[in-house]
Amino acid sequence: MPSVEILARIQFAFTIAFHYIYPPLSIGLGLCLVIMEGMYLRTGKKMYEDITRFWIRIFALIFGIGVATGIVMEFEFGTNWATYSRYVGDIFGSALAAEGIFAFALESGFLGVLLFGWNRVSKGVHFFATIMVALGSMFSALWIVVANSWQQTPAGYIIEGEGLEARAIITDFWAMVFNPSSVDRYIHVVIGAFLAGAFLVMSVAAWYILKRRFVTHAQAMFRVGLSVAVVAALLQLFSGHRSAEYVSEYQPAKLAAMEGHYDSLAVADMYLLGWVDAKSGKTTGIRVPGGLSFLTHGSFQAPVTGLNAFPKNEQPTAVNFVFQTYHIMIGIGMTLIALSLLAVFLLWRKKLFSQRWLMRIFVLAVLLPQIANQAGWYAAETGRQPWVVYGLLRTSDALSKDVKAHQVMFSLILFTLVYALLLVLFLYLLNKKIKHGPDITTNEEEQSDEYSKRNIGQLPVTHHS
Repeated sequence: MPSVEILARIQFAFTIAFHYIYPPLSIGLGLCLVIMEGMYLRTGKKMYEDITRFWIRIFALIFGIGVATGIVMEFEFGTNWATYSRYVGDIFGSALAAEGIFAFALESGFLGVLLFGWNRVSKGVHFFATIMVALGSMFSALWIVVANSWQQTPAGYIIEGEGLEARAIITDFWAMVFNPSSVDRYIHVVIGAFLAGAFLVMSVAAWYILKRRFVTHAQAMFRVGLSVAVVAALLQLFSGHRSAEYVSEYQPAKLAAMEGHYDSLAVADMYLLGWVDAKSGKTTGIRVPGGLSFLTHGSFQAPVTGLNAFPKNEQPTAVNFVFQTYHIMIGIGMTLIALSLLAVFLLWRKKLFSQRWLMRIFVLAVLLPQIANQAGWYAAETGRQPWVVYGLLRTSDALSKDVKAHQVMFSLILFTLVYALLLVLFLYLLNKKIKHGPDITTNEEEQSDEYSKRNIGQLPVTHHS
């Protein structure tokens, strides 16, 4: 049986990866809801009210599953990571308390108005509630990222006690919040969430267009999603570069692992694709000579610190895994930029919605931001190893001292079964809501039929059941 450390890490990675499907969707979808309802208020077209109501129902489903899956991780801190919880309790506790008070309460409080306020409050009040829910989801991400970023680049603290009784105590709350990596990492995470929500909207809209259902509504949805996606995809390019710069300054071993760079202090290539052989310390693949040196220091000849400059026990424990997940994230990011710009070009040429091959791609593209978000988090967290708090607390020392391997294995199996059921439930309900579609009037459906005949040249739309 694997060690307690390996099992505990697998369990936490599994639970947080499953949970992390939902918060990015709610953040990105929240922004799309603000745009949709804003268009309704600006134009007065009922079509925008229809699609706003439709996506609010999906938002509520995502929000509910996200809350349910997030609670589990707090218990894992106590069961499997008691030493870690004692060490960072003052830091993590402050951030989680702020998340509950300033973010979750804001989001959940206005969610009731968002869901049930139609025809009970004015249009302006309902729109305000939509904005507050969207901001609440973003604030929630802020405090979680702050807590995690403190583990990457600790600041604003002192260490009290020794050995197993050592604790990190806050001395400067704002220095802790604005630690060297928190702002860049937060921007990077939120932009990734915008992409997840935008591509969900475009995926559903593309499916309706392919099925010739709710055509005018689907095209309006797609335009909203595309407006978010193209801006977010381009911004993510610059955000990712900024994040890499902080990693090069504060976590050079992680950056070396991300690019498979071993030479202690030499010019570093940038790999587009490759494979790292950790035993021999060699990386092979398609590369840009001196590319990492240029991105890091602005010169193709600048030396970059490699993994060999660090003791073996301070190097990331799975270099090839860090390398691959990092490059998956970058590859998908560039793909999202290409897809978004292609869609904008075709929309400008008024040919977008007649390209059925591209609509099929967008139906499947909903998976890409999710994979990129997951891969990015895995690269960041695995690249920090063997430290759970960088330079202060090793992962092997953060475990609960009394937990046994078979106990963690048993709970991991149970979590897997429960989360599998939750995933099936989520997909079933999501599929049911998508198949039903937005509730629209007969007159609007007839207009949609006519538009389909004129512009798509296919059979008329099929009404929802």
